[in-house]
Amino acid sequence: MARPWVHRFGIATRAVGAAALALLVAACASLPSLEGRSPTFALTDSAGISLARAIGPALTANPGKSGIHALPAPTDAFAARVLLAAAAERSLDIQYYIWHGDQTGYLLFEAVWRAAERGVRVRILLDDANTAGLDDTIAALDAHPNIEVRLYNPLMQRHARALNFLTDFARVNRRMHNKSFTADNEVTIVGGRNIGDEYFGASDEVEFTDLDVMAFGPVVHEVSKEFDLYWNSVSAYPAALIVGEAAPDAAGKLQTKFAAAHAGDESSAYIAAVRKTSLVQDLLDRRLPVEWVDARVVSDDPAKTLDTGARKDILLLTELLPMIGPPATSFDLVSPYFVPGDEGTAALAKLAQRGVKVRVLTNSLAATDVAAVHAGYAKRRCDLLRAGVELYELKPSAARIGKESKPGGSSSSLHAKTSALDRNRLFVGSFNFDQRSALLNTEMGMVIESPVLAQRLATVFDADVRKQAYEVRVAADGHCPEWIERAASGEIHYDVDPGTGVAQRAWIRLLEILPIEWLL
Repeated sequence: MARPWVHRFGIATRAVGAAALALLVAACASLPSLEGRSPTFALTDSAGISLARAIGPALTANPGKSGIHALPAPTDAFAARVLLAAAAERSLDIQYYIWHGDQTGYLLFEAVWRAAERGVRVRILLDDANTAGLDDTIAALDAHPNIEVRLYNPLMQRHARALNFLTDFARVNRRMHNKSFTADNEVTIVGGRNIGDEYFGASDEVEFTDLDVMAFGPVVHEVSKEFDLYWNSVSAYPAALIVGEAAPDAAGKLQTKFAAAHAGDESSAYIAAVRKTSLVQDLLDRRLPVEWVDARVVSDDPAKTLDTGARKDILLLTELLPMIGPPATSFDLVSPYFVPGDEGTAALAKLAQRGVKVRVLTNSLAATDVAAVHAGYAKRRCDLLRAGVELYELKPSAARIGKESKPGGSSSSLHAKTSALDRNRLFVGSFNFDQRSALLNTEMGMVIESPVLAQRLATVFDADVRKQAYEVRVAADGHCPEWIERAASGEIHYDVDPGTGVAQRAWIRLLEILPIEWLL
């Protein structure tokens, strides 16, 4: 799940008695001292590195520009990470909100381990809210002489993890949502995907529609600076201080887990599909299609994690809004968790009312993986529609946008976080258009000056969205909202959330009136 904190919140509200008892028996464990932790920084010497040699001629031909290659396909996105780990010669810097201990999670752990075995320096920074069940793996990785793991804003209660949210809520409610994978300070992957089967098309239950970009050139060094800032921040703790030292047989057990990730027919089929991807070889052979553009990294300051005064100067939005500027003609927004709040609703309505074409794609209630967040969006729907904003909600039966679905495959859920202004400028990253991304979690992304990529997103709205999503409208008789599904037989109209039950809708209506929007 993309937002475990929501489920913990729900558990807490349904188990007040148990929580109260827990508070009596469990004190809030204090964080360990960071005395003796050494700062480290990205390696900048690229002399002789294969990736640098491959990119060098294009960098020379495009001075000051950054290369961008989009990764919408999940197997390509996974293969790019594995193959970059295989191609790395000096360093891997890896930062994620979620890293699951599933098939793709351990396949990527294995790729990173093999890089370390070749002498590559590996730094892994993981948000600690989603590391349940991985303590032994983290300890084993951290024990490798070429791998260092740090846990961001750690949870001190390791076995009863929900207690952390009860005893230290103000701190642990703020999470590091950033995502990046950087090889040799030459190539980086930034976008919406975490590490796990559902993000890479390997899950039988749900497949997230998502987007990353692979980038080269000056913007990579900006990603590395962002990584160093978080890696050396006061919220990043050496893993051994949190999970303890590795057991004597830890490395052997880790190899067993690597082997298990390769076992079985489904694993073999997925690995075979990944091996067909020629992304990194195409890059090394200078055949990879790359657009050379102006690109900038935007990110929150890690001080946001410990700040309770909502200082505006450390927020991503403070930097992002002036950089992208107000749209003149169009604003296309894709956000799986769309909670615009009072200010966001008013801003989008104002754009639409002055003639800007505003289109939003988010999850339907039937497709979302976090129903509670949907309540923060549902209460704003009609205000947005009546102001002229176009709303679309992804169907759970949808194919990945612009791709064919697999017969009998997993259900779909939107996870991409991207937007385009005036079909000219694109944002790709971890930032959801919601209150949590704006004010609680740390986020990062890229602003890319690319008519080609921005037009590609506009084309999704123009050509694909009406096939894969419900259009939400104000009905002709004034009823709001109404959902329109376009089928081969014609339009199908719904006056309640399609594909949902009475109890599910009643739960959302209850959540809409509760004062929890700031959490969503």
